[in-house]
Amino acid sequence: MDKRIITDIAGYLEHKNERDYVLFLSGIYLGRRISDILQYRVRDLRDKDYIEIPEKKTGDVVRLSINPNLQKIYKHYFSDKQDYEYVFRCNGIGNKPISRVRAWQILNDAAAAVGYRDHIGCHSLRKTFAYWLYKENDGDISMVQELLGHDDPAVTRRYIGIDQQKKDAAINGLDFG
Repeated sequence: MDKRIITDIAGYLEHKNERDYVLFLSGIYLGRRISDILQYRVRDLRDKDYIEIPEKKTGDVVRLSINPNLQKIYKHYFSDKQDYEYVFRCNGIGNKPISRVRAWQILNDAAAAVGYRDHIGCHSLRKTFAYWLYKENDGDISMVQELLGHDDPAVTRRYIGIDQQKKDAAINGLDFG
């Protein structure tokens, strides 16, 4: 996602629903699968500089720094919450996390509200994390690959949108004259 779209969606959600705002930014800043994010409890993230989490899909444990901007957001959001609570809990249904379908609805409703025409899947957050991590860290594909828990750099390249068309354009854009 373009940074303007990220900013627009975050701004919209910040005023509409704090839980949804924190969900969106958690996805952007942590780059975890939505199924992993929805299982976080407050104790997993409160006052932490990093988290070590097992990924459901791979079983690998990933040590991940929590961005200082996200730490500030968590500090405020967790101020009235108990450690045992799910971070992204359903409204009015006790201590249960929202569903993946609900997360998808939240993201798409927010995208539509800010005039973004494309659908946003829950995985869009993870891909956005990967893309900007790659772009802002001198194209270090191996770091992105490791943080995402990918076995093959080709999978990571697809995540960040490096396809044949982009490779061709890069080569054709060279000019040594």
